[in-house]
Amino acid sequence: MAGRRGALIVLEGVDRAGKSTQSRKLVSALCAAGHRAELLRFPERSTEIGKLLSSYLEKKSEVEDHSVHLLFSANRWEHVPLIKEKLSQGVTLVVDRYAFSGVAFTSAKEVRLAEAAKRGEFGHERYENGSFQKRALQSFGQLMGDKTLNWRVVDASRSIEDVHKEIHELCEDTIQAAMHRPLEELWT
Repeated sequence: MAGRRGALIVLEGVDRAGKSTQSRKLVSALCAAGHRAELLRFPERSTEIGKLLSSYLEKKSEVEDHSVHLLFSANRWEHVPLIKEKLSQGVTLVVDRYAFSGVAFTSAKEVRLAEAAKRGEFGHERYENGSFQKRALQSFGQLMGDKTLNWRVVDASRSIEDVHKEIHELCEDTIQAAMHRPLEELWT
C-alpha cells in the first residue's frame, strides 16, 4: 500500500447535533471494514492552548474576541504535523470539528436549531445559545457556496443509525478518491 494516503473527513455542525457520536461510530465502522482510521476532536483540549480554550468555553475565564479566534486557529495548527504524518501513512482521520467551526457552527440544511436545543446539555458552553447559533448558521451557509470544497450535507435530525449509514457511505467514496490525490492538495 505504498503511496496510499488516508482521507481527511471532517464532521461539522451545531452543538449537540451528534458529531461526536457519529465520529466515534464512523471510526469503528471504518476499522471494521478494514480501513486504518482514527478520531481527532477540536478544540483538542489536552494541550496548553486547548486548556485555555476549554476554560474559555466552559465560561471559567474570559479571552478577548480576536485572541480567542487566534487560539482556536493555533490549536488546529499545532496538530497539522500529526495530521500530515497520519494521512501520509494511509490513516483516515475523522475529525470532530475543524476550521469551519471557527467561522460558523452549522449549515442551514444540517439540523434544525430547535432539534439541537432539545439535546442534552445544550447551553452549557459559551456559544450554545440561539442567537449565536443563528448568526453562525448564516455564515456556514455562505461557506457552503464555495464549490472548491467537497461539502456533503447530512440531515442530522434523523435516527443515529440512519445518519451513521449515510455518513459511512459518503466516507467510503471519499476514502477511495483520496487514495489517488496527493496530500499537498489539502494545504494549497
